[in-house]
Amino acid sequence: MKQIDLRSDTVTRPSQEMLKVMAQAEVGDDVYGEDPTVNRLQELAAEMLGKEAALFVPSGTMSNLLSLLTHCGRGDEYIAGQEAHIYRWEGGGGAIFGGIQPQPLDFEPDGSLDLGKVSRAVKSPDHHHAVTRLLCLENTQGGRVLPLPYLAEAERCARSHGLSLHLDGARVFNAAVHQGVAVTEIAKHFDTVSVCLSKGLGAPVGSVLCGSAAFVDRAHRWRKVAGGGMRQAGILAAAGIYALKHNVERLAEDHQNAQALADGLSRIKGLSVSPANTNILFVTPPAGTAAKLREELGRQGILLGGGDCIRLVTHLDVSAADVERTIAAFRSFFS
Repeated sequence: MKQIDLRSDTVTRPSQEMLKVMAQAEVGDDVYGEDPTVNRLQELAAEMLGKEAALFVPSGTMSNLLSLLTHCGRGDEYIAGQEAHIYRWEGGGGAIFGGIQPQPLDFEPDGSLDLGKVSRAVKSPDHHHAVTRLLCLENTQGGRVLPLPYLAEAERCARSHGLSLHLDGARVFNAAVHQGVAVTEIAKHFDTVSVCLSKGLGAPVGSVLCGSAAFVDRAHRWRKVAGGGMRQAGILAAAGIYALKHNVERLAEDHQNAQALADGLSRIKGLSVSPANTNILFVTPPAGTAAKLREELGRQGILLGGGDCIRLVTHLDVSAADVERTIAAFRSFFS
């Protein structure tokens, strides 16, 4: 029986086509800047995001860390969401390695930050205060897509306070596909954008940090300091190139499957199901049943994430038939 893994879109395996281009990749020493496949990936990512340059890094966590270290100095501050990945789920790297203070704010229901609260959080010039340097947004945020007009407002807000603007765009292509726009329509509002290649795009490893040539040059140094030099990394970069060329438009299938999953589960009595904007939805079963539900579906080869509010994520290894099988398993458990 096929295993259906709904814990994350990071669990996908490279397709045979992707493995083929990886095996045939031309490589060199990327620390010397001599890996032609890494260079092509960086050029492609920069072009697609509408930025001057890009830097290939092992993970989204490192990409966000390099952004913090490059935008901010010791004693500086960044503003981010209370549940933002860059603040809550990346080990406090900015504080540990850069002496950079976070200023978290609660997300609004749509995944945005209230810009009035952002403005009030910016510290006034005072020797008692950290220096606010950076506003960090996340798109998608828990599967929610930030509206394009909001991005323009956020840019105006940041500029009015002299802040730089970083986007944790781990799933920014999901946002672009959902809105039916080129990803540059999102990225243009930000100084820097981090994009994950190993989530919905299906590459096995890596992210790209995109920005100005000068910014990426400085971030490149921090990548070396953080241990991110990967030598003959073209084998991995080839997968990233394949992902960007072949796996963007198909994200719409993941969105459709997530919507079908949300629709089916919402018809089961006792389940609270969030809307599925892109490829992520949240299901809250009756109190005290989550662990048993997880155990029972696991026996049927359906893997669910932890917690009482369960995140379900569709991806290229989850088909429409898998969605139907999952709905049937939930329905059987609660019948």
